[in-house]
Amino acid sequence: MHRYIIRRMLMLIPVMLGVSFIVFTIMFFTPGDPARILLGERAPAAEIAALRTQMGLDDSFLVQFFNFVRNALRGDLGRSLVTRRPVAEELFARFPATLQLAATAVVIAVAIGIPVGIISAIRQYSLFDGTAMTIALIGVSMPNFWQGLMMILLFSVYLGWLPSSGIGTFAHLIMPAITIGTSSAALITRMTRSSMLEVIRQDFIRTARAKGLDERVVINRHALKNALIPVITVIGLQFGYLLGGAVLTETVFAWPGVGRLMVDAIRQKDFPMVQGGVLLLALAFSAVNLIVDILYAYIDPRIKAQYK
Repeated sequence: MHRYIIRRMLMLIPVMLGVSFIVFTIMFFTPGDPARILLGERAPAAEIAALRTQMGLDDSFLVQFFNFVRNALRGDLGRSLVTRRPVAEELFARFPATLQLAATAVVIAVAIGIPVGIISAIRQYSLFDGTAMTIALIGVSMPNFWQGLMMILLFSVYLGWLPSSGIGTFAHLIMPAITIGTSSAALITRMTRSSMLEVIRQDFIRTARAKGLDERVVINRHALKNALIPVITVIGLQFGYLLGGAVLTETVFAWPGVGRLMVDAIRQKDFPMVQGGVLLLALAFSAVNLIVDILYAYIDPRIKAQYK
């Protein structure tokens, strides 16, 4: 098991190097001069040239990339061109808000998706199943930003029950978490139903029922555990996606997370902030995938047995 975990952790190294290279390449060839952005459009050419030399912008692409990776390994992601503060400090100040939003949304998605998916599989082609799958299809198809705006219009403008934006209390968290949690709940519902339908038709489920076991024991102990692998995969991917993909939702609800910070950085051409933000979110996504892989080994003994 330890070898399995170490192997999965070592695989993060080429992934992060690849992400770093892609992000750095995109930002390197993006129009705009960081030195001119720092000093302003009216700064003398001599001062801009001196600052470019000081920042290492006159070096070749490979030299700049090497320096970026070396500094990133030491936790130095540079300084923001707008706030002049360290990028790492800005990102880690915003990341807890993004993590809180994503974690709450995943809890909502799991609490809705797994039970509804199980019931839909048990009662296949029933009214409940048809209604649940229709709602799930609507949830998958509905754009998050549109849903967020509609929720603000209903619960904040018309009813006045919830605050429309910001952070601070649990009430501020409800609408953005539901907005990004419902689409994930729809995906989890569909995957749980599909996986459960496949498992409950297996011979070992028929054997368990033939032994006279209670139906709840058959479903919860035998069927659900064997159906969890693809469901956990979807949950892990959704959590990673929410960490990096809640940009529009954070913008709509003025949620001070990493996604909103990156949107502002892109608008202001704050290259170091964009590079650092993408790198942090890629690392978080990779860490979530690592946790999912480890959970596989604990849920499915066959995976654990391969590394004994």
